[in-house]
Amino acid sequence: MQALAQLEATGVSRSEAIRQAIVDSANRLRSRAALAAEVAALEADEADRLEMLEVADFMESMRAPG
Repeated sequence: MQALAQLEATGVSRSEAIRQAIVDSANRLRSRAALAAEVAALEADEADRLEMLEVADFMESMRAPG
């Protein structure tokens, strides 16, 4: 209720504040789903996984001793 009151204090109507909150929440859920799908696709790409391991091995070999 405090957050809603803060938004209303800026001149946003209650219905617009609620509508925007719903849209923002849906956008966040879509973004999370898209990111999860991208991660799953990368994890399923065997060539990409092998290249990642090669790069990690190379970077480890370049590390200074100590």
